[in-house]
Amino acid sequence: MESETFASYSHHLQTVAIATIFFAICLLFPKLTYQTSLAKLPLFGNWESGEKQRQLYLNHAKKIYSAGYEKFKDSAYRVATNDGEDNVVIAPRFLPELRKLPDSVLSFPKAIDKVMEVKYTKILTDAPMIVHSVKADLTPALARLNSVVYDEVVESLSEEIPACDDWTPVNMYMALANMVAKISGRVFVGPELCRDKDYLESAIQYTMDVIEVQRSVKLIRPWLRPILAPRLPAVKRLRKREQMAEDLLTPIIASRLEAERNDPTYKKPDDMLSWFMNRSADYGGHSNALLAKFQLGLIFAAIHTTTLTGTNILYTLASQPEYAEPLREEIRAVMAENGGVITTRALQQMVKLDSYMKEVVRFYPLGVTSFTRKVLRGFTLSNGQYIPPGVTIETPSHAVYSDPVNYSETAHVFDGFRFSKIREGGKAADHARNQFVTTNEQNLMFGYGRHACPGRFFAANEIKMLVAKMLLDFDIKNEGDSQERYPNIEMGRQTSVDARKNLLLKRVQV
Repeated sequence: MESETFASYSHHLQTVAIATIFFAICLLFPKLTYQTSLAKLPLFGNWESGEKQRQLYLNHAKKIYSAGYEKFKDSAYRVATNDGEDNVVIAPRFLPELRKLPDSVLSFPKAIDKVMEVKYTKILTDAPMIVHSVKADLTPALARLNSVVYDEVVESLSEEIPACDDWTPVNMYMALANMVAKISGRVFVGPELCRDKDYLESAIQYTMDVIEVQRSVKLIRPWLRPILAPRLPAVKRLRKREQMAEDLLTPIIASRLEAERNDPTYKKPDDMLSWFMNRSADYGGHSNALLAKFQLGLIFAAIHTTTLTGTNILYTLASQPEYAEPLREEIRAVMAENGGVITTRALQQMVKLDSYMKEVVRFYPLGVTSFTRKVLRGFTLSNGQYIPPGVTIETPSHAVYSDPVNYSETAHVFDGFRFSKIREGGKAADHARNQFVTTNEQNLMFGYGRHACPGRFFAANEIKMLVAKMLLDFDIKNEGDSQERYPNIEMGRQTSVDARKNLLLKRVQV
């Protein structure tokens, strides 16, 4: 009897063991398959391990991607990143075929989810209504809104920049951040809030709060994040910021809804908040909290990216005074033809200014890579290389901008009028491919393909107006009369202006 019981028990243990092994194989097989497929792609670099590898990537990512670009121009390769995983770098020649792949294969939101720790930052990475409203409402409205935007540029500049009758130090980044928050706010939330102190503070600080949460979470070991991350002071501050945004918008929304119900002469405001409210029923209804999240999504996408780009341009102008007068001459001539203001037509005619802005972005991009996507389903490139699901892919945009094949043998030389020269007397394709807002295989600042930044037309107009007005009103130079451009700060794949620097401004004597 005991022998039969032991045999039965032994058989049961064997069954459990076999089931456990089978279950483990089921769990590990996809991982092993992924690693095997990934290992078939060449790894660039002789990597250290652990912290040494992380620091190597953080401090030398630009060099790593540039060298990899030269070695693998016709293929894909792996590069070890600072998060301990291998990303796959795709040569630009494959971008046309990648843009044809559906979102079920390549996902932009899923890639951003990981980078930005969306589980804790809770930023909106996939909000179809925002994208649709920007494309269908904001961009078509620019022709009628540009005069409003220019008025905001003039007013905000007078508020944020001192008289500067003599050379005066100005922290340009913060001055521009305040101006951009007001100007963008006029289009985002309308006149009721765009100059409200609490709204402006939120507009400027929200992105900072998100970045602080992202960095704090990444310092925690992944398996501890669900436990420790929600308790972080930075996370709690971000939740308060979100509540503040809802509290600010709630009375404005209520007032607009009441006016719409009770006032037959009521005219809906021409701003993003109104457009969101109009379209919310088509996307499953809305709440004040969700409308506030949409506005925070706009803020995250727009305020500091526009500020960084504007500061990047002005830092470059400060070290290149020879460009100031030719640009002023163009701006003055164009405005004279357009009633003394910057209209939509005037913006289109500022070809040299557009070229200068584009060359600054080419020479001093705010990132080493672009076209970041999460691979949801594996696919094969036209050269036969298989890209497995689960990996993140990217394109080395800085290396693309430095390639003589794309920008002639003078690619290493800054030429502010590079693109205006191409457009002068060029064909329609030359005009289309060489504008600041253009996205293609050689112009990746605003992304590429279906997920190229939908708000780039508004951002380009805003930046151009700000830079034009600054040039008309002020001479600009570095502190200490240095002709050296303030260096950008590089960390991993990210590049940023040094926001601590001042520029010296002196009002132009007309």
